Amino acid sequence: MKTFDIPYYTSSLPLHVEDKNLKAVLNSRTDTYDAGKSEADLVREALAHPIGTPRLRELARGRQKVVLVTSDHTRAVPSKLTLPILLEEIRAGNPDADITILIATGLHRPTTEEEQRRMFGDAIVDQEKIVVNKAFEDEDFERVCELPSGAELWVNKLALHCDLLVTEGFIEPHFFAGFSGGRKSILPGICNAVTVNENHSYKAIASPYAATGVLEHNPIHEDMVFAARAVNVQFIMNVALNAEKKVIAAFAGDLEQAHLQGVEFVRGLAQCPSVTGDIVVTSNGGYPLDQNLYQSPKAVATAEACCRDGGVIIMCASCCDGMGGTHFEKLIVRGTVDEIDAYLSKIPPKETIPEMWCAQIFSRILKKHRIILVTNYLDHEMVRKANMIPASSPDEALEMAYGMMGRDAEVVVIPDGVAVLAVKE
Repeated sequence: MKTFDIPYYTSSLPLHVEDKNLKAVLNSRTDTYDAGKSEADLVREALAHPIGTPRLRELARGRQKVVLVTSDHTRAVPSKLTLPILLEEIRAGNPDADITILIATGLHRPTTEEEQRRMFGDAIVDQEKIVVNKAFEDEDFERVCELPSGAELWVNKLALHCDLLVTEGFIEPHFFAGFSGGRKSILPGICNAVTVNENHSYKAIASPYAATGVLEHNPIHEDMVFAARAVNVQFIMNVALNAEKKVIAAFAGDLEQAHLQGVEFVRGLAQCPSVTGDIVVTSNGGYPLDQNLYQSPKAVATAEACCRDGGVIIMCASCCDGMGGTHFEKLIVRGTVDEIDAYLSKIPPKETIPEMWCAQIFSRILKKHRIILVTNYLDHEMVRKANMIPASSPDEALEMAYGMMGRDAEVVVIPDGVAVLAVKE
């Protein structure tokens, strides 16, 4: 008997798997990576030796209006650590810089003050100018250009009318953008709903290149890079994290060069051969990414790569903040999986419904696999309406899965599905 601690909310839940059933355990090697330096030292060193640009303090000289884009409450960016260091670096070059911290929300709800204090610390909230991007407030945005896909690029005015645009984020495998970080701070981060929706259209999401770990020919990634270049992002600082959300590497400098160096670092630790099982157990790595169902496809897509057709995926996500989006909630319960997909497939890119990408991905996976959702917060009847099966613990879910697949079913465990890049050999 093997026991696993599956990340869940701010802690974990136990999972017990008999030796005869356990086929494989997939983990990112970020958890065993030793950087040999403190988190702060890693960030400071990256800023001192940027990739492809001058130091940030040099860029800040003579630049009065500075916008620093950071991530919202759904992301694990360690801003309480990184923001003070970034602000210090900017002010080392220009003590009188007028700095605005712009929280990149994409289509997510606005980040509350309570969440900001948790993310940034009281000192930042009390002393700095902070603005939350609100994608549905059209007056906050200006049209910039047309993207390669044909979508219109609308970006928060603050980013367009500044002297220096800087972003921070973190890099991990992403199930349709290839990897997170870098350009994603702009699109979807600080774009309006019109731009984000079309970037996340049915056609774009359905592309075979819109997949975990894939950047080349990825139409979503290509639009994102174009957008970030179009608004003149002059400096980025991205980090790689382990399961404890601790910084193990930092990359600063040019939008593409620094990001790609970070991508290769993360790929080297996250990539592993996929192993096919009858049952795959995974999670979104706990809070903050497991706070709603809307974020859950991230790990479910990893499990999909390791689950045989007709198999069962057990997804552990607290969903402490509910479904995660009103549009998604309406779409995911509007009928059977086939009915939902048929409806979404007929929607042209310029008429894309907010959050429909999430229903599209769930539908794609549910056509081939049953999903058991382990949650103690989301109403179980709502889970059933979403064509999934509710459970209250990983062990209960595993018993359900054995009932579907047989007592000899092979089980693959991926404790943190977001951190793993499973690749077929």
